[in-house]
Parts: sequence; C-alpha cells; structure tokens
Amino acid sequence: MSENSKKTVYSACTLCYHSCGTEVTVENGRVTAVQGQQSHPLNKGKLCPKGRATVEHLYHPERLTHPLKKVNGEWEKISWEQAFSEIGTKLNGLKEQYGPETLAFFCGSIGVENLEIVSLTHRFQGAFGTPNFFSVESICFRMRVRTRQMTFGKYVVEELDSPLYILWGHNPAASDFPLAMAIAENLKKGSKVVVIDPRRIAIADKAEMYLAIRPGTDGAMALAMINVMINEKLYDAEFVEKWTYGFDKLVPHVQQYTPEWAEAITSVKADDIRALARLFAGTKGAAIYHGTCTQDQCANGSQTDRAFAILQAISGNINVPGGWVSGPRLRLTDITLPIPGTPLGADEYPLFHQFWGRTSPYGVMNMVPESIPGKIKAFIVAGGNPLVTMPDSNALQEAFDRLDLLVVYDQFLTETAQHAHYVLPSAHHLEGWGLGYNYNVCHNLPYLMLREPAVEPLAESKTTLDFYAGLAEACGFGELFPWKSDEELIAHEVEPSGLDFETLLASKGGALFGEKTYGLQGRPFPTPSGKIEIYSHAFEDAGFDPLPTYLEPFKSPQGPRWEELGSRYPLVLSTGTRTLYYNGTQLHNIESLKKFEPFPRAEIGPRTAEAFGIAHKDDVIVETDRGWVKMKADVNERTMEGVVLVPHGWEGEANCNRLTDAQCREPIMGYPQWKGLLCNIRKAA
Repeated sequence: MSENSKKTVYSACTLCYHSCGTEVTVENGRVTAVQGQQSHPLNKGKLCPKGRATVEHLYHPERLTHPLKKVNGEWEKISWEQAFSEIGTKLNGLKEQYGPETLAFFCGSIGVENLEIVSLTHRFQGAFGTPNFFSVESICFRMRVRTRQMTFGKYVVEELDSPLYILWGHNPAASDFPLAMAIAENLKKGSKVVVIDPRRIAIADKAEMYLAIRPGTDGAMALAMINVMINEKLYDAEFVEKWTYGFDKLVPHVQQYTPEWAEAITSVKADDIRALARLFAGTKGAAIYHGTCTQDQCANGSQTDRAFAILQAISGNINVPGGWVSGPRLRLTDITLPIPGTPLGADEYPLFHQFWGRTSPYGVMNMVPESIPGKIKAFIVAGGNPLVTMPDSNALQEAFDRLDLLVVYDQFLTETAQHAHYVLPSAHHLEGWGLGYNYNVCHNLPYLMLREPAVEPLAESKTTLDFYAGLAEACGFGELFPWKSDEELIAHEVEPSGLDFETLLASKGGALFGEKTYGLQGRPFPTPSGKIEIYSHAFEDAGFDPLPTYLEPFKSPQGPRWEELGSRYPLVLSTGTRTLYYNGTQLHNIESLKKFEPFPRAEIGPRTAEAFGIAHKDDVIVETDRGWVKMKADVNERTMEGVVLVPHGWEGEANCNRLTDAQCREPIMGYPQWKGLLCNIRKAA
C-alpha cells in the first residue's frame, strides 16, 4: 500500500445533535474507521455507540442510490433531470393555482445537527415565497429557547461542569453523551446529582436525591420550590434586587403553591420538595438540566420553562460557573432569503412566532393534519421522518396521503418516504462539506468545527446544495443558488466568524471562535426592562399569565378529561424515552446497534404489571383514545407505579405517535402534550 492511499480527515458526527468531533480513516477511497477526535473539546476522543457505527451507517446496503418515482403504487428509478423537471413543474403549477404558501417544508433531527440543510431549506423557501416551515424544533426545545429569551433577553444555557446537576427529566446516559462523561468525572471531584424522573435512571443510584414525579406535573413542583425559597428567604437577595424585574409581584403570587399543594399533584413528598429547594438555593453554580423536551411537551410547558428560569435567577445562578451561562455569539453569513407572511400557527400561538420584533421561522406542527389540503397541498421533507416522529401519526398519515405532492430527500426509504411521490437520495455527512456549530447552544462551548468530506457521494446521491440548486433551477430561480460547490458555500458561511476556511482546515477542522466569560456588567439582559423579567410583559401582552402558573395535563388522573376517559385508560402515559443507540427513527436498521436494543419496550412497575396480568417480556398492547402500539413489556422496579413509559422512533406497530393527539396542545406555543396522557395496557393476544 502506498503512503498516499491512506489519509485521515476530520469531521463532526451528525447522528445526534452534539456533533462530536471525529477522525475518519480513508483507505483507497473508502472509509475504514471512524473514531473520536482526540483534540475536540467536547468529546475528547470518545464516541457513543451511534458514532462508532458511522461506517456501518455510511455503507448500509439499504441506502438509497437513485431517484425514485411512485407509478401506480410501485417505485420506478428515474434520473435526477426527470425528477427535478417533474417536481419543478408541479410546484410551479400549485403555486400559480393556490399561491406559494401551499408548499411546506419539514426538516428532521438531521436539520438540527446540519446547519446547511436548514439554511438551504430556508433559502429555497424564501425563493419560492412560502412561510410554512416545520422541523423537530416545532415540537422540541425551541419552546425552551423562546421562554428563556423572553426572560433573559437571550438564550442562556447549562454547562458541562457544575457542582450540582438537577437532572429534571433528563437521562444523559441515553441522550447526552458529552454531559454523561462530564458528570462521571465531576462526581469524582465532589459534584452532586439530583434526579427528578418517573424512572429511577442508573445515575440516580449515585444521586443525593431521587424524586419520582408524575409525568406532566413538573411545573407544580418548580412553583413549590420557588415558594420555599421565597418564604425561607433562601434566594439571593442582592442578585434579585440588582438584576431582576417583578420579584415583588412574584412573592404574593407563589403563596398558593405550597409544597403540600404540589405533593398532591406530583406525588413528590412536600418535605422532599423543601429539601431540594434548600440544596439548590445553597449551592453556588447549581443548574437545572432539562430533558431534551421533557418539560416542553406537556400542558404547562411554557410556564414550566419560565418557572425553571426563575429558579435559576432567584438563586443567583446566572452567568456563574456551573449555572446557566450566556456564551459568545457565533457570527455566520445568513444565506436565507426574506420570507413573506407568517407560518402556520402564528395567529393562534403568537409567542412561538414573534415577540419584541424577534421572529421564529417554525410553524406549529400539531396544526398540519387539519390544514391539508385546505392550506397545504405539497410538502418537501428533508432528512426527516415526520409520520413517525411528529404527533398523531394516524391523523398525519391520512393528511399526507391527501397531498398533491410529497417529496422526500433522505438516505433511506423511511416510513414517510414510503408515502411519497418522489424519493431523492441524500449524501451522507461524510460525503460533503459542512459545519458543526451547535456546541455553544448545547453546553456553552464557543467552538466551530469544519466537516471535511471523506469520500464522494454514494452512487447518485446528492448533497443538500446540489439538491436545492437543481430544484431551484427547475423552478426558475436557479440564480439564487450561486455557489459552485459545497466548499465555496462553507467558506462563504464562515466569513464573519473570525475563523476563515483555511484556518479551520489547518487546525484539524476546529477552533474556538470566542472566549466565554462569567459575571455581569453593564446591561447584560437585552429585555425591555434591561433585567431578568420574572414578571413577563411579553406573556401579559399576548394574554397569558405574566407570572408562572400551573396547568394540569388535559388527559390525566386530575385533568378535565378524566371523567370521560379514566375508566378505560386508567394509567399515565409518557412517550419519548430514549436510548443511547438510536436517535429518533435513525439507526434502527444498524445491526451492531440492534444487538443492544432489539425491540421497543413499554416500561411498567411490578405492581402495575400484576394488576394488569402482564409478565416481563410479554408482548403487550398499549392503547389510548387515539390508537394503539405493540411492544414488549419491561417490568422493573425502577418505573413509577401507575405509569407506562414508551420510547419514540420505532416504525410500524411500535410507533408511539399512534398514541398521541394533535388536538391536545400546550395553549401558549401549541406543543403536543406527550408527557402525561392516559392509556391502558394489556397482554397481546
């Protein structure tokens, strides 16, 4: 083997949102190994099982290799030229007849990890003239971003290192590999962990406290903690006086939310709530670590996020090491184009779309089924599988089947792709240039990573730029995609960052673009008051409570629909439990990962199992008023009794979104109420 036949390139993994740095070995034009990049400050040479399966994913035999068109219910291979021509003609015809807003876009999880797929989608969206864009952020942590922006004027974020980790519905061992590594190291140095979860996750065995909480009731507990901190004068009075607005209104407001009141709702003992409030308030640098979207996807989501923000603020744990911290801003060239109009849901849920002149591009995904075909007649799905990952799959599938045009751009023939008119093969992240950019958003790490292509795109698969540039040409506005290559696009994007393309490439792909600092000076909170807004005028102006309140899940043992549903569905359901081996619907076809997680598991406690005649590993049916799924029972003492926990991301009969309800929405931002529904469970026939 000659010396030139083997090389190492540096990239960032896109198989989950952390974008860990990787060292990719290429031999004779083929990737032979992928390992963690030793010099990367996030993952420090390590990779989770997903990252270690990259080669298997890249060369998977089921990868799409040619454009496909559905003809009389069967797939036919076609050329890219035919695909672009037919799709462009159809889109222009729909635009002429119904207006540009009849087209909508969806980006999946890959759109969180991959800046280019989102920014190029927005560019095409603006060129076409439609405001309707949806992504996982339409139902995920965008609510958290919005509520923190309304409270602090910007997005402050948890760090990797903290003296006290409050893991509130968050299991880093399953969903946050870098944080799990950091916690393991910091526990050795004296850091403490508290776990609040209906499941006693593994790290709870090392925790100061483990509190089992009824799904969907987190806001009640947070309000009770605020009550304790105020009444016992545990809050940071100096910080509150100098940096917050509305504390005087908060004091009388929270008197109603006692620990005893919260115990009756959450099942967490009042004395434990007091003990946690004291521990949290007494630890400088303590931080609440949300689950990826655990608290957002419930009836009280926005107000729960606000309550968490207020807990951080009144404890003084803002911009201190280990607390919630604002990092330096990464400046990239904005390649999007102006988008006319407002996306679906902007009128019904205005705070999700706009406040203080700040706009968000995301539409409300829960409203899609009722909007097809009246408002939306065509969808382009880029790197996503919404018929499995989005709410109310039964209703959404029926709606998608009414579309005049469904185009899916992906690497595999997903369940969504099977319902499409055209399926177009996407390049892998190791087959094109890109940026790993979201470290600062996740863990306050001001680092920028260049993804260098390791090999050429497989067969006829195309990079995102080639896909959208070709489709733009067919639609008549190809000049709006002027870049001749992915490399040229990336170089253009990084120009304002202070790190040019050559610098990144020479530094093994990555470098710091800024330095994080602690403390507060000047006017650090760009809100109307210039302070942390405990009392939110943004909420008040939109017609919502300006101070956090509690709203019970609609379908719950204490909710408004219990009398209607309780006798048939007596158990509490929470969907979305995660595993380290998969990300949403991705990687379920990887044989090396299937060995560790071969089937979907419905987790229940032993007394619940006995009451419903279920044994461990029985095939079971979990049912709600919207549908049913089939899984295997995982009977274990770590699951809260009376609760059923099911994973997301499995296709077919195991798709948990057959259980969820698009009409069951959080009232402020329209999110699905996935944490705290009602269900039944029985042994499968």
